[in-house]
Amino acid sequence: MPGSKNQDLAAWMDVNEVAADELAEDLNDALEALTGRRGKLTERTVFRWLSGENQWPQGKYQVALERVTGSSISDLGFVRPARSMAGPAPQEGSVLRRTFMTATTGTALAVAAPAAAATRPTVGTTDVMSLRSELAALWLMDDTAGGSTELEAKALGLVERARGLQQNGSATQKTRSRLYALAAAFTATAMWAAVDSRRFTDAQAHLNEAIHLAGLSGDGQVQHQIWRYAAMLADQRGRHADSVAAAEAALNTRAHRTDPLYASLSHARLALSAASAGDRIRAQRAIGRATDAFSRADLAQHRPASMDFYTLGELHGLTGITHYRLGQGEQAEYHAHRCLAALRPEQHRNRAYYIAQTALSQLQQGELEMACATAERVLPEPGAGVGRVSHLLGGFTANLHQRAPGAQITRTWNTLARTA
Repeated sequence: MPGSKNQDLAAWMDVNEVAADELAEDLNDALEALTGRRGKLTERTVFRWLSGENQWPQGKYQVALERVTGSSISDLGFVRPARSMAGPAPQEGSVLRRTFMTATTGTALAVAAPAAAATRPTVGTTDVMSLRSELAALWLMDDTAGGSTELEAKALGLVERARGLQQNGSATQKTRSRLYALAAAFTATAMWAAVDSRRFTDAQAHLNEAIHLAGLSGDGQVQHQIWRYAAMLADQRGRHADSVAAAEAALNTRAHRTDPLYASLSHARLALSAASAGDRIRAQRAIGRATDAFSRADLAQHRPASMDFYTLGELHGLTGITHYRLGQGEQAEYHAHRCLAALRPEQHRNRAYYIAQTALSQLQQGELEMACATAERVLPEPGAGVGRVSHLLGGFTANLHQRAPGAQITRTWNTLARTA
């Protein structure tokens, strides 16, 4: 009788975006590295594990599963059948584990040596998972400290690592697609760091390379990310028609069509571009669509680390900026406050950015003293680098001078700003 479905293995495959046929191929690769002979597992074997039809793989498959996933057999949801509990545990798994440990420390079995010498190193799920963990760490670094030359350098180093695996390893087509997608995401992170430092020439060079890599990947999610970044960079460079076109390209990706959360973000990005281009009606329509799509999104669904930032708070933040660009200061401030209340504690960079946006919306309403008090909260330390927050504060200072060039509040602000 079949057992219950293996939810743990299914969850691992879902989180790591590994299909049944891909897992079978990765396991066959691991068996070849272990024994010198390629395995003969198929997606049917994996489906039997997932359905509970086979609850306890053979010992060699257990070793391969642990090697590929980095998890124990029990953590993967496999359970030894009750009839074998009383008997001695099979020795095959222990023998294979010892064999594998010997092979990986440089004293591989003679039977495995010819195969290893004749083929390039196999690149598979384990390598992809390692790079994804590095990408998640970069995003956490960005959330905490914002863009920096250090972040840019780390991202570019990981691009080279992904390229090295691509060029020097043997991999399935799916794995190669994932490596290109990761290289594109790392390059986009470097581009984001350059934008945060206001180095637009470097950012454009990174973006061009990211677009190339994303195209090679065929990955709709990373393509969506790259087009959003392209829209943002064009917007900041004052190329509003290019910004709208890039935002529209994000709407044409598979990620936008299949996932309401991606659709919400691409509509929000289009709203910002349209507002900068002076298209009020399209901007307001896009904000409505972004809100509607967000309400339909499954927020518990697993997505890449590049989407972790996009919460209800971020939607309020982007909505507030759109209203600000449309000259609607009161609505802009309302959404900025909603954004700040919903941000996660570790989103320090975003918090500072939206506090500066709040100050701008207050200034737009003529609340000069309140605006200066808000902006003062995010004045950088003396000697700090020039990032997006500093750029916003520069715009704040210019707007304050236009509204009250000789007022006491303006002179007081100038003193504070010069110190920072």
